[in-house]
Amino acid sequence: MRAMVLEAPGAPLVLRDLPVPEPGPGQILVRVAACGVCRTDLHVVDGELPGPKLPLVPGHEIVGTVAALGPGVSGFTPGERVGVPWLGWTCGACRYCLSGQENLCDAARFTGYTLDGGYAEYTIADARFAFRLPAAYADVEAAPLLCAGLIGHRAHLMAGEAERIGIYGFGAAAHIMAQMARHLGQEVYAFVRPGDQAARDFALALGAAWAGDSDAPAPAELDAAVIFAPVGALVPAALRAVRKGGTVVCAGIHMSDVPGFPYAILWGERVVRSVANLTRADADSFLALAPEVPVRTHVEVLPLEDASRALGRLRAGALTGAAVLVP
Repeated sequence: MRAMVLEAPGAPLVLRDLPVPEPGPGQILVRVAACGVCRTDLHVVDGELPGPKLPLVPGHEIVGTVAALGPGVSGFTPGERVGVPWLGWTCGACRYCLSGQENLCDAARFTGYTLDGGYAEYTIADARFAFRLPAAYADVEAAPLLCAGLIGHRAHLMAGEAERIGIYGFGAAAHIMAQMARHLGQEVYAFVRPGDQAARDFALALGAAWAGDSDAPAPAELDAAVIFAPVGALVPAALRAVRKGGTVVCAGIHMSDVPGFPYAILWGERVVRSVANLTRADADSFLALAPEVPVRTHVEVLPLEDASRALGRLRAGALTGAAVLVP
């Protein structure tokens, strides 16, 4: 099978011809139809996340069909469409797994990071962490739902009830979360990379009440803010924008260092919290809700061999919505 492989952090991906993997106990073999390109992929490829499996096939927004079942797998049939997300395996026995916090499992393994992912024609997935996808979405439309959608959904929930919600960094996750927020009648304020008129226009087209540069003050007091951009300096900016009792959610898996800030902007029972990964319950609830909104994903489709170009466009902030690779 063809696969785009990371051989060392910071190195360009290379096209390799690899054997089709065989599913082991509890696993399924998935023939990949589409794989989204996520900022987390960029953090892995650029070496910002430590200790990846090497060599590694990145990619964790995978849509495909079941090609074969490993021993002991039931509930899936060959030819059935499934989605495979970032959280690829948990122990099922630790205090986190047993308390509904499997996203915090210390032994967890992650698709496209510590497990081979979907920048390939085939991939292996734990059957427990494969999900049926809403029929309303084509393969390339469904791919961003599996991380941008899931993380956006979890971050949105953690922001709590909010009349006005700010979103810092208007990329793949933000464009999905904005639709969810508008569906609930919330006002969305989009903070984009300074000077990025395309992102401002995109946010306004999705119903944002306001869109402006991330270094600009908020035009109204916010009840909550979600930060998708991996920029630590946005944390104090968001704290200054939210009201007393408001919440700032850091939704990325990696962020540059948060600079020091005066206690006064945290005081007043403001809250700063992070989002870590996802749970299967998140996936079930979001995938049921998305077609009801309905969430529409904006995608740029590229061939598998263009994975490095897709990552480069993401790195440069040149994507509107999400890039999706197809074998």
